[in-house]
Amino acid sequence: MELKQNYVIERMYQLLKERNWTVYRLAKESGLAYSSLNNIFVRNTVPSVFTLEKICNGFQITLSQFFDTDTPIINASDMLNSDERNLIETYRTLSKSDRQLLNAYLNGLAKRLSDNL
Repeated sequence: MELKQNYVIERMYQLLKERNWTVYRLAKESGLAYSSLNNIFVRNTVPSVFTLEKICNGFQITLSQFFDTDTPIINASDMLNSDERNLIETYRTLSKSDRQLLNAYLNGLAKRLSDNL
């Protein structure tokens, strides 16, 4: 399979458009610096494999799905109800320490619920 030189960047644009995301949103979701992602698009440079993996994680897809344009991507978010999506979106806005507190609370709540069964 021969790829066009700009395939990776074109695919990234396609995935951004499908999700109605900005480069800034992708940076937040992937944990990459906005400036790094923006440079990829502005300079039209192909990201390293490590960076591409982080980008795929941000899109919640695998590298295989990134390069397979023939199979539709089913995101985990497509299977979530609105309360679950809201919880995840809120979680993503929390600081690292607040995420740790929330995880501890949820683990404690789940243990308490299982003890009551």
